[in-house]
Amino acid sequence: MNEIEYKIYIDSVIRRVETARLKVSDHHIVKIVAISKYSTSDEIEKLYKIGQRAFGENKVQDLKTKSIELEELPLEWHFVGNLQKNKINNLLDINPSLFHALDSLDLAHELQKKLEAKEMTLDALLQINSAKEESKHGVMPEIAKAVYEQIQSECPNINLKGVMSIGAHTEDKEIIKKSFETTYDIYKELKGASICSMGMSGDFELAIECGSNMVRLGSLMFNK
Repeated sequence: MNEIEYKIYIDSVIRRVETARLKVSDHHIVKIVAISKYSTSDEIEKLYKIGQRAFGENKVQDLKTKSIELEELPLEWHFVGNLQKNKINNLLDINPSLFHALDSLDLAHELQKKLEAKEMTLDALLQINSAKEESKHGVMPEIAKAVYEQIQSECPNINLKGVMSIGAHTEDKEIIKKSFETTYDIYKELKGASICSMGMSGDFELAIECGSNMVRLGSLMFNK
């Protein structure tokens, strides 16, 4: 696919986001984070050239490597993976724009300690396991609001910006929709929250229609 064909292709993805967004409201803005975990720095640069700025990685080492390789470009890096405690310092050295997967109070306390020691802050999203699936990380929806507020009061170096969740792993659209609605209902109750990150390549239109204002698109953006 040459550059012009790729641009036309990406425009078609953006049109799909626009169509879903307009079903919510003219004023509903949706940000696309291109998940580049299976893509090379060259592929990221190609997408950057046609207008994409926010990219997400799910491994700290990959995020570090690509952010160094592409440091000349004004990219916005997001960390979307599960964070092991022994990798916290490595992540903070990279200082991503947003950490999507703050999945427990325990992790928040560890992060707070390291942030305090480095005299820095980190923007983050609380991950909610809205589908209640064992294979997924995140706090249970019943306690999400309480955990969010506890992190706000006990971890001053973490700037909670909102919530993130992954849609239910099923072919049943109604169950997926319910998992998105669960997250969005919690999001609406949170004081000062501005980001509701839901939706990936296979379900982003439904996620946007349920209130998502940030989608994480991987294979779709890199046409893989």
